[in-house]
Amino acid sequence: MARIISIVNQKGGVGKTTTAINLGAYLAELGKFVLVVDLDPQANATSGMGIDHRGLERGVYEAILGQVRMQEIVQMSAHEGLHVAPATTALAGLNIELVDMERREFRLRDSLLEVRNDYDFILIDCPPTLGLITLNGIVAGDEILIPVQAEYYALEGLGQLLETVQLVKDRLRPEVDVLGAVITMYDGRTKLSDDVLQELYKYFPNNIFRAVIPRNVRLAEAPSFGRTIVHFDPISKGAKAYERLAREILDRETDAIRIRAV
Repeated sequence: MARIISIVNQKGGVGKTTTAINLGAYLAELGKFVLVVDLDPQANATSGMGIDHRGLERGVYEAILGQVRMQEIVQMSAHEGLHVAPATTALAGLNIELVDMERREFRLRDSLLEVRNDYDFILIDCPPTLGLITLNGIVAGDEILIPVQAEYYALEGLGQLLETVQLVKDRLRPEVDVLGAVITMYDGRTKLSDDVLQELYKYFPNNIFRAVIPRNVRLAEAPSFGRTIVHFDPISKGAKAYERLAREILDRETDAIRIRAV
């Protein structure tokens, strides 16, 4: 079954969508079959992979409500082995519709069951909130990846996010684990970036990825062309950083399998 990684941070502009798209692209480049689930009503992951969400009649919203099967909405990207479950603007009203539904926190997880055996990885791009949509994203995941921007306000709300994840573990899904944090928009020329990095070690003493995503113009430009950094500028610093992150995640998976075997 697919390893499901939910990419979560209630703070906006920290690189969640950039991470979902480009981590997915490099996992696909390394031979894995990957599905990116766009759970954000802004549909940036969908458009960033070259799909016009405005022309779609159905997407993740309909799948979560059970109106269509997840398999029916999946779209192919320009990458072999990389697919997307697209978002549409209809997702904006989902928080309200979920309130009175049975198993409201498990709706996304349930809808992914039918496609889980089709992929090696499912990456969930969560919106910048801690509402019911994001809660669905956390509950659906096996692991939580937290992008953290190397900026002054980056650590605001991080404690609240970790408390939410712990509540999910305590009350809904004990199996959910924090995979770790990845530093984004890092500028090694500034003392501030280093300060944020050091502070993060207090939150995640053993779970900071060695791969650090730099502040990179090419990463910012790629979505406007509907392309991942793999196709847009594979020799850029941003591309190399996401390749390192993908390899690091695969190495951790290999180490975990080795430990279980022992």
